[in-house]
Amino acid sequence: MTLQAIDPSALLVKPYELLKHQTLVLTSGSFAEGHFNSMVIGWGFLGSLWNRPCAVVPVRPTRYTYELIARFPDFTLCAFPEAYQDDVLYLGTHSGRDEDKLSRTRLTPQASEVVSAPCFAEAELVMECKIIYWADLDPSRFLDDSIERNYPQQDYHRMIYGEMLAVRGVPRFVGL
Repeated sequence: MTLQAIDPSALLVKPYELLKHQTLVLTSGSFAEGHFNSMVIGWGFLGSLWNRPCAVVPVRPTRYTYELIARFPDFTLCAFPEAYQDDVLYLGTHSGRDEDKLSRTRLTPQASEVVSAPCFAEAELVMECKIIYWADLDPSRFLDDSIERNYPQQDYHRMIYGEMLAVRGVPRFVGL
């Protein structure tokens, strides 16, 4: 798919819609080394922090991607057209620790333009991010007791803050 460069300040998305309904595929690792993993995220934030365009993504310590995102300096976020919903669902319901799950999809990893983590040829939106900060959620700071229900295994997310170094997408993601 041909994507055009998008200045992060001109990225046109509905963040809740993108994360909750379309979902994003987070990939960490190294394409050049052939050592990477992808997972689906339905939670996160897109915006500005420290005067930089940022994506904040939660990763549980029980996920295979957690090991990679702790070792590698960057990650990508990719959104896909509806035609790839089953492929994205597969990535979200199987572990890369247990199998080569990408081989069970129609998705084609490829080198990113700026970061070491791969993106995908079929993506309609790609955000390449450099990790600039992380913080582990502390359950003692939950002000709403119902939040704890998201953690029956007490596997509290690590929040990964990534500065968007490059963004590419189809025309519907390009604002003014």
